[in-house]
Amino acid sequence: QVQLVESGGGSVQPGGSLTLSCEASGIISSIYTWAWYRQVPGKQRDSVAIISTYGDTHYIDSVKGRFTISTDNAKNTVYLRMDSLKPEDTAVYYCFAKLNTKWGGRYEDYWGQGTQVTVSS
Repeated sequence: QVQLVESGGGSVQPGGSLTLSCEASGIISSIYTWAWYRQVPGKQRDSVAIISTYGDTHYIDSVKGRFTISTDNAKNTVYLRMDSLKPEDTAVYYCFAKLNTKWGGRYEDYWGQGTQVTVSS
């Protein structure tokens, strides 16, 4: 059973920084894509940052230059470094992984449980 466990959320003042972590545990063969999403009450869950197995990254415009997604493949972990945080970054952040559990197997989607990030003075 694969699980994604997040950590690192919390409260911070505008202009501050936080780093989110998400570790995948269980039997994992390969991770094709990692991503971070966020969701505010009453709205859909939106992609924030994506990193492929090749290291290609993509960010939504509102976080470019402030957020950095990275991975530690040896630890099956993805990070989201968030700098210059703004109140509009307040949301529940979810990690996502598209991975397979055996070589040549079908890739499936997995989600973390979510972690709250609050940016407020």
